[in-house]
Amino acid sequence: MASSTKRVAIITGAAQGIGRGIAQRLAKDGLDLGLFDVPGCRDMLEELASSLRQDFDAKVLTVYGDVSVESDVKGLVETVTQEFGDLYAMIANAGICCWHELHETPTDLVDQLLNVNIKGVFFCYKYGAMQLIKQGKGGRMIGATSIVGKRGSRGQSVYSATKFAVRGLTQSAAMEYGKYGITVNAYAPGAVDTPLLWKVDEDRCAATGLPKGSWAGGVVKQYDNALGRAGQPEDIAKVVSFLVSDDAAFVTGQSFTVDGGKHFD
Repeated sequence: MASSTKRVAIITGAAQGIGRGIAQRLAKDGLDLGLFDVPGCRDMLEELASSLRQDFDAKVLTVYGDVSVESDVKGLVETVTQEFGDLYAMIANAGICCWHELHETPTDLVDQLLNVNIKGVFFCYKYGAMQLIKQGKGGRMIGATSIVGKRGSRGQSVYSATKFAVRGLTQSAAMEYGKYGITVNAYAPGAVDTPLLWKVDEDRCAATGLPKGSWAGGVVKQYDNALGRAGQPEDIAKVVSFLVSDDAAFVTGQSFTVDGGKHFD
């Protein structure tokens, strides 16, 4: 990081999976962190925060709430900036997934996907942008899309639609906030060995009658991509580390595929 002062990043969905990997990498990079997750993840998030303070001498603040609730995201930004000062990066990582064909997707699940994956990113961008504009120093906003946000996937119709939406939000926001020195980008993972992958396994195996764990286990061991493996959270975190750094100052509006070579742009 080419900076004489420590920067501050907010990471949503930070307790596990990709969010946890991003927190570990950015703490290693020297950033102070505001970590956000739902109250049910409190034990995991507090354990992570403690390890980051010990291993990297980072300042870490934990905040709890729901990204789909506007007041929670507004309060998140206010709490972190009151504690640490100016914000530099908003990383809208939180998301949920499912595996249902379109006509079998329950309406309440559609609402959850839209609320968390679209509204959650929207609120993070909204209040991240408002804070960064007020500060007048530029900054970074980064969202979580997916390879199925670039090409639809069977069994993931609604999830795919939400991830296409994140790309649209990211591209439009990049055009709106470039004049303030704010870059807006996204990362598009393929299969990554996280609790989210195993949740998809649960859905797929229930639908097909396969033994639980058989699908995700196969993906982790031998994934259908050029590198022959599923990703690990640190694989995605390395890309986020670049997007947050000064080296990415001229990169905006992009959604970076990180999938080991399954889909090519």
